[in-house]
Amino acid sequence: MLTSTEKIKPKWENCWNADPAIYMLLKRSNTVNEAREKLLHYLEGLEWAYRRDVTEIASWDYIILKEAVRCLKNIISPRNERLALCSSLELLWKAAATGDAEVEYGFIQEFYHLFNAINGNAKIYPPLYLDKLSIPNFEGLYGQEASIKRSDYLDQLSQSMQSRVKRYPSGFNPEIIQERIQHKIKILDALGGTEDDWMDWRWQFKHVFKDLDNFEVLKDLIELTSEEESAIQLALENNIPFGITPHYLHLMDEKPNSKDLAVRRQVIPPISYVKKMIDVGDDRSSLDFMRESDTTPIKLVTRRYPKVAIIKPYDSCPQICVYCQRNWEITSPFMPRAMADKKDLENALNWFKEHPEIMDVLITGGDPLVMSNDRIKYIIDALSRIETVRSIRIATRIPITVPMRITKDLCEIFAKYQEIGKRYLSMVIHVEHPYEITFHMADAIKKVKQSELDVYNQQVFTFYNSKRFETVALRLKLKEIGIDPYYSFNMKGKDEIKDYSVPMARILQERKEEARLLPGIFRGDEPVFNVPFLGKNHLRAWQDHELISILPDGKRMYSFHPWEKNLAKVKPYLYVDVSIQSYLDKLLEAGEDPSDYRSIWYYY
Repeated sequence: MLTSTEKIKPKWENCWNADPAIYMLLKRSNTVNEAREKLLHYLEGLEWAYRRDVTEIASWDYIILKEAVRCLKNIISPRNERLALCSSLELLWKAAATGDAEVEYGFIQEFYHLFNAINGNAKIYPPLYLDKLSIPNFEGLYGQEASIKRSDYLDQLSQSMQSRVKRYPSGFNPEIIQERIQHKIKILDALGGTEDDWMDWRWQFKHVFKDLDNFEVLKDLIELTSEEESAIQLALENNIPFGITPHYLHLMDEKPNSKDLAVRRQVIPPISYVKKMIDVGDDRSSLDFMRESDTTPIKLVTRRYPKVAIIKPYDSCPQICVYCQRNWEITSPFMPRAMADKKDLENALNWFKEHPEIMDVLITGGDPLVMSNDRIKYIIDALSRIETVRSIRIATRIPITVPMRITKDLCEIFAKYQEIGKRYLSMVIHVEHPYEITFHMADAIKKVKQSELDVYNQQVFTFYNSKRFETVALRLKLKEIGIDPYYSFNMKGKDEIKDYSVPMARILQERKEEARLLPGIFRGDEPVFNVPFLGKNHLRAWQDHELISILPDGKRMYSFHPWEKNLAKVKPYLYVDVSIQSYLDKLLEAGEDPSDYRSIWYYY
């Protein structure tokens, strides 16, 4: 049997072969600091050899090389080692000197790719979805001849993209519509409902699957994997918020498969999540990743920005998203205590009167559209009477979970307070996957837009919508029904939802290699990372974050610079990301080809 050192040696061998010079300078160094100085001089010499054109390199390889050199310098700097409480260089030095170090394969892979990059050997072109596409040589071509060649090439590029997008059908697909009609009939029969009941949002609310009493019914309506069944039962037995609306249930296929996986994972928790929630017990405030409790100047209000604040009048939803940012405070569906106390609500609304600096208010929760029309009107009316409030946004997932709730009466309330030149109302929703989109949802959005509200989507970028062109498919369907992509959120670094996490490099890769192929109005969403206590950091702005370390388990550590870094002396936020190697391994388990994502290593 091979020892662990013998198993890992060939992996180190590939790493050292990517840059034998680095291997030798590490091996011949007597101390880490000696290795640091040698490596720094080596990198600077290498970079200037290319900058001075001593060594010629293709421009596309040079771009990758420059970024890799910058990252390597960052990683070996003493300052960043102090911040990270880890020395990647010491681990490399030890491996070169002794043949091994206590690291996981992902660590080795990170440096294998960095070493390849600084030598112009990234070999990422073309992506797998363009492997059969020959890129024309446009040198010496001009006018119509060049135009035709360019157009033909772009046709092939578009066709390649479309073939990938077709992997992710929406609820507009005729076959899926028919399957869901049959599934709906089955649900209605089980719940003793009629077609009229189905279209009644009160009936939908009343029949949410949220407790042990209707768990048996749920199991008869969809086939659950053994893990899904165990996780739901354990969650319900331990009062962990869980809920699925009848409408959303009919979006799931009766037998689990790759098409409905994103829908299932939206509400059916993994067993690891449930166990973590049980472990924290009553101390759920420890899960407050965004430090909302530290940015709550008064009950129900959270504020992180100069001109924006949120109000949370209702503390639950008809169904619970597993990775909810507020899983530490939300209640199970329709619990009486979910509704804010009237006195607390009045105090919160008065707080906005006392802070004229706030011009934009986001009404969120939980889901505020669970509340009655009268309560919704009361809140919007109170905010509208504050002259300095110029924008009111309603954050909801109701159009996806219970589209019937978007009624004519509700939309008339919205329309009443939309006033050109004075006040702007809009709706911010949360669609995760094209499989969630239905004609019922499209009709709900149409009603909202007819009441003169714009509708924006905030997608959380999770493992279950992160495959090649999966989010492109979503953007296309959103625009078809009048929704503008707004934000795509990098997953929060919450331990209980690690099954959903995706490396930051993947969201950057998606933006550059997939979203970029769409027309501009289809890719208006901005990829962001929500920095705890401080707020959003734009991921495409390299000036706002930097890679500072590779940890022994292969995870990258980033330093995020707060949005107000040029306005105030605010410390950066250190974040440990998901290992790229673990993400690729998980993709392989899901039937994806990891080589289709091979450029992911070069996004920092």
